Amino acid sequence: MKKIQRAASRTVMGATLLFGVAACSDQFLQVTNPNVIDASTVDPISGAAILAASAQQNFATAIGWLSMYSSWFAGEANVSDTFPTRNEFGFRLISDLNGSLQTDVWAPISLAAASAKTVLDLTLPAPTTNLNIARAATFRGFAILMIATDFCTGTLSSGPELTTAQLLDSASFWFGKGIDVGKANGSADGAALANAALVGRARAKLQKGDNAGAAADAAAVPAGFVYNLVYTDDANSRTRLSNRLFQFTFDRGSISVAPAFRSATDGRVPFLPPGVSKLNAQDAVPGGFYQQTKFNAYNASIRLASRLEADYIAAEASKDVTQQLTLIGARRAANGQPAYAGQSDAASVMTELYNQRAFEFYLEGRRLADFRRSPASTSYITASGQPYFKPGYANTGAQTCYPLPRAERDNNPNIPKG
Repeated sequence: MKKIQRAASRTVMGATLLFGVAACSDQFLQVTNPNVIDASTVDPISGAAILAASAQQNFATAIGWLSMYSSWFAGEANVSDTFPTRNEFGFRLISDLNGSLQTDVWAPISLAAASAKTVLDLTLPAPTTNLNIARAATFRGFAILMIATDFCTGTLSSGPELTTAQLLDSASFWFGKGIDVGKANGSADGAALANAALVGRARAKLQKGDNAGAAADAAAVPAGFVYNLVYTDDANSRTRLSNRLFQFTFDRGSISVAPAFRSATDGRVPFLPPGVSKLNAQDAVPGGFYQQTKFNAYNASIRLASRLEADYIAAEASKDVTQQLTLIGARRAANGQPAYAGQSDAASVMTELYNQRAFEFYLEGRRLADFRRSPASTSYITASGQPYFKPGYANTGAQTCYPLPRAERDNNPNIPKG
């Protein structure tokens, strides 16, 4: 029987053997795994919308995890968590045996990419205009893009190990599909997906160094466009359906705003200081818990793509200091900041552009890509060899991306073992 797995977890059957053969007749032990369905019972035409929506939700779940872990890795937040595996992200010495790397980061984003492929592998009607294809292609693009920016290498559906450049090319391909089919669909949803994919492809091209292509895609994004990932406050399924960044700030005090982002005059990174915050740091390390309030509810949305991001991409890709200073001035004014008074050479202006990006897209999963793309322009990163901000851990390492988990290497038949 061909099966479609809808969740990363699998049923563990070994424990039932402890009851012996006689116990197998007990009805009480007969269970059905709700995460596995018989593919023969699924009508791909009538079920495609559900499968595509599930792929989108898989990505929405994964991006919460990835945004949190990259905030620790790239200096947006202090790790106020006790897990040693999470602190490894804070001091950038992540073992490929790190359980959080496998469970919280790799598995969710891999599931998002694979579940989108499930839809794209179906033979659906009107393939050039089908909204479900546009949705699946767009979110497969975003899932692969996040693997490309956050991991040093990656794999897709147990395929061979891929380089960052190969992953970025794959992401761009699927974004192209999302753009074409979304536009041709003609609906508001189709147009929204197409524009989100345009921003995603511009981001992928910028990351790869295709500045002309990035600028062209960015310019095509409509003024005022925003695509948000929507979450719900479902007490029975908060790990899947709710905003992870709120959950790990207000339920578990794990995300503390890093010192460089604690500006009382810049509303783009709102927070509650120690004594006012509604929760103590989970690790109780001295120094206080600075509780982010940008995401202040289980159902707070997370911005996935926007014209604002397209403007930043276009400015960076242009290599034009005047264009960059114009955007910097506009964004500083819009957020109550004084005019930029720094040096006007290209390197200084690019650093200021990155600083504005850092506040603009705080906790939205962008900063690790910035760090990899231009480490010299990315401020507030603890240098390799410097002490970690709390005692009892190693000094900061030299990693600039995450290793592929050992479990993936060991179990993927297309990765050579050595």
